[in-house]
Amino acid sequence: MEKPMIFAEEMDRRIKETEDIIRKYLPRPEGYQKTVLEAMHYSMSAGGKRLRPMLMLETYRMFGGQDRIIEPFMAAMEMIHTYSLVHDDLPCMDDDEYRRGKKTTQVVYGEGMAVLAADGLLNLAYETAAGAVAEAGNERERLLAAQALLVFAKKAGVHGMIGGQVSDVEAEERGDEVTEDQLLFIHSHKTSALIQAAMMTGAILAGASEEEIQRIEDCGCRIGLAFQIRDDILDVTGSLEVLGKQSGSDEKNNKKTYVTLKGLEEAKRDVESISEEAVRLLSSFGPHKSPFLECLVKQLITRER
Repeated sequence: MEKPMIFAEEMDRRIKETEDIIRKYLPRPEGYQKTVLEAMHYSMSAGGKRLRPMLMLETYRMFGGQDRIIEPFMAAMEMIHTYSLVHDDLPCMDDDEYRRGKKTTQVVYGEGMAVLAADGLLNLAYETAAGAVAEAGNERERLLAAQALLVFAKKAGVHGMIGGQVSDVEAEERGDEVTEDQLLFIHSHKTSALIQAAMMTGAILAGASEEEIQRIEDCGCRIGLAFQIRDDILDVTGSLEVLGKQSGSDEKNNKKTYVTLKGLEEAKRDVESISEEAVRLLSSFGPHKSPFLECLVKQLITRER
């Protein structure tokens, strides 16, 4: 696992595994609603490393989980993440033309259909996750699935990702008035919340203790913060060819970022220290620790796209 090539090969294998799982839960584009289903498929097939469902699966395995009940939650998590990106790209939000090197959903299908596709993914996510609760094999499994769904929903809602997005929209209007505390609130909710939800869902479904779930939540918060700060850095230093999206969009939208607040060099130092804290937390699980998960976190923080 220490050799970069070995990690890259393992990463490719696990991305494919995750892709195969997600694909099973997407309905076929047919019927009178064919267009919106096609737009949903387009949005979901825009690429990416499937970070959140992969983190969910690896955390589940780290705590000894082996059953397939994790699979619908993985698909639901990627649907939630994708719907949020479709909304992010809308003219009323960031008005982006590219996402992961492809034209955004609103550019290809129009703004109205993009909104409906995102709404469709949001509803399908909860339909998929709720189905896992209903189909659980025994009472204990059903209770764990219901607990996971509750965490999943809260982290994606107004007290999680959506709450962070609200603050982000308001921060754009305030411009230079945004403080470091407000920016950290945005990052820890808009970005960290879904990473926390993914890892906590994996831990809960595997039967982890409350104390272990709390530590996983703390770890997910740090991973999300480091991931978002790195994203802010890449928006300044990257390019369309490397990032798969236009760089400089934060500046275009008058968005206060970690880089504009603290400077590029301090942002880079903070990414390193926060990611080190996340890896230390992962290492603290002793016999449960996952070398691949630790390597994945390190790779995410040093990524170029």
